[in-house]
Amino acid sequence: MSLQSDSRSFFNQYYPIAVIFLCALFAAYKYVLQISPSVMTADLMRAFHVNGAGLGNLAATYFYAYLIAQLFAGVLLDRYSPRYLMTFAIGLSGFAVFSFSQAQSLGAAGLYRAFMGVGTAFMTIGYMKMSVLWFKPNRVALVDGFCGTACMIGAMCGQIPLAFLAMHFGWRLGLLYCGCFGIALATLFWMVVRDKKTPVSVGVTTSAVAFNNIMLILKDKKNWILMLYSGLAFTPVAVLGGLWGNPFFEEAYHLTATQAASFSSCLFLGFGVGGPVLGYFAGTLNQRLRMTFLGTLIALVSLILVIYVNSLPLFLLGTLLFVFGFGMGSYMACFSIGKEINPIGFAATVVALINTGDALLGSITEPVIGKMLDIFWDGKIVNGVHYFSVQSFQWALSLLPLYLLIALGCLWVLRKMLFKSMN
Repeated sequence: MSLQSDSRSFFNQYYPIAVIFLCALFAAYKYVLQISPSVMTADLMRAFHVNGAGLGNLAATYFYAYLIAQLFAGVLLDRYSPRYLMTFAIGLSGFAVFSFSQAQSLGAAGLYRAFMGVGTAFMTIGYMKMSVLWFKPNRVALVDGFCGTACMIGAMCGQIPLAFLAMHFGWRLGLLYCGCFGIALATLFWMVVRDKKTPVSVGVTTSAVAFNNIMLILKDKKNWILMLYSGLAFTPVAVLGGLWGNPFFEEAYHLTATQAASFSSCLFLGFGVGGPVLGYFAGTLNQRLRMTFLGTLIALVSLILVIYVNSLPLFLLGTLLFVFGFGMGSYMACFSIGKEINPIGFAATVVALINTGDALLGSITEPVIGKMLDIFWDGKIVNGVHYFSVQSFQWALSLLPLYLLIALGCLWVLRKMLFKSMN
């Protein structure tokens, strides 16, 4: 009897950690796939015979599919088996990147890139769903905070290691290994994770995801402001670290692809550290909105220096990218704000709505910057690939500081709306 009791206690204590660890691996894997084009831009342009706008559109098919799938992910995960859905999502992501590595035409590559977006659209909501199911309510916020850290670890793994594989073994082999990892992770997830009924104390029921209740969320203007802020704030991180940052650093600072990837990793490292640190102070001081504003402002100043001052010492460039990422770590607080201003039973749907802003702005911005690069292109071609000057990159990337400036305006408007609702 004692042995049985000890076994059950061990299970209750450590099994949730195993479940959330596998979800965190999926979070890291998602960002490896999302930012993978950034370390092989020239290879992809050469392989599929595209210019800057074409590469931007190819990368953005991920966001188009992600955006559509994101609209249904929260409802599906609240209504059906998270184990089945998450296993399918991870497996689809692995299959898609494996197939992308073998694609011979632009159309096939775009289709498989879209499948990656569909699969990974379940990551954030799935992670938060599992944290609600397997952890006590007073631990959920802490567990959710590590999701951002896991994502940034994945982003860093998608930089230097993937750049090394692409440089020494070819981009196809590097992505093939990524595909195999995803399929193995899906198999492990299926074997380890079990479904668990939603605790009554959490307040999540099937009625919480009814469409008439969803309409209440959509009618609240504050949720749309949060969604807009989310997209405007995170898109500079995704674009600079995900597609156009590496070639900009290579050109502006005469770096190799691997060296440029290491500087992008500074950005993701800062984000991974800033998320939990700023989130802790925002919660402790009960000043989430002010901390988010301050972090976004710091990020804006750092980004302006990175883009427009291209004679920085390398150590200062790395420091500014870290500070930029650290400041943008405050972006994670927008999900906590969304949960606070909406009924708890709508948490998954609110997170899905806010998270949609990232995919929406990301899907638009990457091809727009690619098109702007083509407009400012001076006609020079190097090794069969369009060569973009530092000035071309600076003009095109000017969109990113503008996004952060508007994001600060969104927070100011949200503050006024919250103040008005309390009086």
